[in-house]
Amino acid sequence: MPQIEQIAATLSSQVFWLLVFFGLTFVFVGLGMVPKILGTVEMRDQQIAGDLAAAQAARDAADSEEEAWRKRENANRAAAQGVIGEAKAVAATTSASKLAEAQGRLDARLVEAEAAIATARANAMAEIEAVAADATRDIVARVAGVEVEPAAAEAAVKEVMAHG
Repeated sequence: MPQIEQIAATLSSQVFWLLVFFGLTFVFVGLGMVPKILGTVEMRDQQIAGDLAAAQAARDAADSEEEAWRKRENANRAAAQGVIGEAKAVAATTSASKLAEAQGRLDARLVEAEAAIATARANAMAEIEAVAADATRDIVARVAGVEVEPAAAEAAVKEVMAHG
């Protein structure tokens, strides 16, 4: 068969050119393009790592800034609470002094009012005794027809009112 005889002659030539083509392809791709691609990949990996490091550094800076802000905020809150406490203490002291002053005025007015009431009561009792003594004298004069001395009538009324 002539085709089988040709295989041996053309096979070695085809294998030779196949090796030459793949050799050139290896040299062109393997030695020319692959290092450039690997360099680009390496550069990209370095850029990503740098970006991640920068992001982590920014996050750390933000966290430390937030912590510092929180400390300042807590210190400001504590200072404000101190000011509020002082204001409350001052207000309580002022209120207590004003209340004590007002209570003193009220107590003085109460003493004056009690004294006025006692005076009015004593005057009223004296008038009641005088009216009762006059009424007693008139009643005794009408009922018994006897004149009673004003001093005796007043003494009798005082005695009755003292027991009653």
